[in-house]
Amino acid sequence: MDVKKLALLIGALLMAGISAFMARSMFSGAGAPTAEAAAAPTGPEILVATKPLPVGTIIDPESFRYQPWPAELIDQAYYLKGQGDTLALPGTVVRYAITAGQPITQGALVKPGDRGFLAAALGPGMRAVTVAMSSSNGVAGFVFPGDRVDLVLTQDVPGGGDGPPLKASETIVRNLRVLATDQRSSSETEEGKPAVTTYSTVTLEATPRIAEKIAVSQTIGQLSLSLRSIADNTAELERAIAAGEVTVPDGTDPKAEKRLLLQIASRPTDSDPTYVVGGDVSRFQRRTVPAKPVDRGPQLAAAAVTGATAIAQRPAGPVVRVARGNIITDVSVGGK
Repeated sequence: MDVKKLALLIGALLMAGISAFMARSMFSGAGAPTAEAAAAPTGPEILVATKPLPVGTIIDPESFRYQPWPAELIDQAYYLKGQGDTLALPGTVVRYAITAGQPITQGALVKPGDRGFLAAALGPGMRAVTVAMSSSNGVAGFVFPGDRVDLVLTQDVPGGGDGPPLKASETIVRNLRVLATDQRSSSETEEGKPAVTTYSTVTLEATPRIAEKIAVSQTIGQLSLSLRSIADNTAELERAIAAGEVTVPDGTDPKAEKRLLLQIASRPTDSDPTYVVGGDVSRFQRRTVPAKPVDRGPQLAAAAVTGATAIAQRPAGPVVRVARGNIITDVSVGGK
């Protein structure tokens, strides 16, 4: 074989091998790209909201977290990590609405004891009313600010008759938000730990009409708190929608519709009350109010006088009783 042809053949084989190797490397690299880890953000960390915080929201430890923030966008009103005490934030109230992921500013929160704290905790159109409590009717101190409770009225109904009064218990208001217990708006201690303590008063959020009903109910009998489950609001909202008590307008934005439903679910209600009487608990208790006994003395006296007169006027000897309609007459027929 010619040397020149042999050299050309070897060169062609080398070029083909190099081309195949480069093609393989190129396709294998395109099929499995190498993932590069993103550089972790650096810079100062500030406090941001982890969820939407409407006006009047009572802050809890799950409402905020620290997040890195560009240094050139840092504001003096932000809570910087290492420069503030976040243990004092639970129990504060949102004065201005904060969206999820938005930095929390110091002016957006009102601390307990500050002027306007309770007014900021109230929702639009709501009122604050205080109820006297004890360990027995206050769920033994396991009701904290931010919880939802039902209000139960227990009373004795004496009626007008003899016997024991009717024992009755009635749920008069549902879904009340607890604002404070014994002037405490936080369930945390100074060290940030949950504190279960007994209290003598509970401040509740209510509509003006419900506040009036609560004020009157305190003069009728004893009030007790019934702690609600977190899932109860959703269940009652679905029931209200199914019953036609809540109407959602057509064409509403999904976010606006969700806000509307949340507002409806968070409002207290005083409709559809339920009650239990003593007879429902024990067979030895009453089921009705004692009725006033009827005074039959004059009727009995009149009947006795009428009977004596009839005996005195009855003729002696054999008689024939004659009935003319409703009038009965005894007629003497003589004889001994």
